[in-house]
Amino acid sequence: MISTVVWGTGNVGRLAIRAVAAHPALRLAAVIVHDPAKVGRDAGELGGLDRLLGVAATDDVEAVLGTLPRAVVYAASGDVRPDDALADITRALRSGAVVVSPALYPLYDHRNAPPEFRDPVAAAVAEGGGSFFASGVDPGWGNDVLPLLLSGLGTTLDAIRCQEIFDYSTYDQPDSVRYLVGMGQPMDYEPMMLLPSVPTMVWGGQIRMMARALGVELDEIRETLERRALDATVSTRTMGEFEAGTQGAVRFEVQGIVEGEPRIVIEHVTRIHASCAPDWPSPPDGGDGAHRVVIEGRPRIEVTIEATDEGENRSAGGNATAVGRLVGAIDWLTEAEPGLYDALDIPLRPAVGRLGRKQA
Repeated sequence: MISTVVWGTGNVGRLAIRAVAAHPALRLAAVIVHDPAKVGRDAGELGGLDRLLGVAATDDVEAVLGTLPRAVVYAASGDVRPDDALADITRALRSGAVVVSPALYPLYDHRNAPPEFRDPVAAAVAEGGGSFFASGVDPGWGNDVLPLLLSGLGTTLDAIRCQEIFDYSTYDQPDSVRYLVGMGQPMDYEPMMLLPSVPTMVWGGQIRMMARALGVELDEIRETLERRALDATVSTRTMGEFEAGTQGAVRFEVQGIVEGEPRIVIEHVTRIHASCAPDWPSPPDGGDGAHRVVIEGRPRIEVTIEATDEGENRSAGGNATAVGRLVGAIDWLTEAEPGLYDALDIPLRPAVGRLGRKQA
């Protein structure tokens, strides 16, 4: 059994606890928390399971890493604290652990990551002898392994389009939604996530990985952006009110240009309420969110993924699939040579030993 630590118990961490507990090759060794109110609570409770796991949460990082766990699922956010997340991840790597994480988008494509991100991680891997893999859903499997798998089913390939279409009022990170993405802010507010070059920083790695896998050269990566204001004030169940005239929807593309044409495209259509920008793409069933891949060519292939968890919540469902990809890679990584890995290195494998396996 591979001793595995879950670091962080928020939107991703509680799902990681469940995924580790369900995996037949992994043993939950510890849970690291930041909130003093969570210290001492059982991991099963923090993970939303119907049973106790006999692992008490702790904020003593040094003590946990001192036990030399074989793997760490780093589930704390890196969106608004990238320096802290990088320091935590390198600390875990220096202990010799395999580390998997959805944090730090630049490291999804580590070959092209800025030196300030890649160099400390590579040094920590060399020192500790562990490995590192960063991935998610979008960016993540929704625009790396899934579209590439589907592309192999075609005869000719004209373009790949990956879409995330989501109602962000279901996303339980109010600060990120309101300030990073800008929902509910005046239309002259400049959200950090939408500033020029930032979408390429986040999703450009996925464009480059798809191009590498397809054997094509990119001319460049371009960005497009549209924003819409709310026509009327709306009230949401989880995040309160968003006033008329403020940002209610965003649509952008990160485009991989091949021979002058956008051939590899990642598109986001994000709303805070379904009433905003009704002419933009919506999930086929009218629900809160979906990930879609469209392969333009012969044949034309379209696949839509709608994942749910925690009371039919699609944001939680998306997070759960990202966790599944990461946790499912741990046993593979422990058998591989130490190093930095990306989504093209690590196979997407069947859930061996998990069919019918119960968590509670």
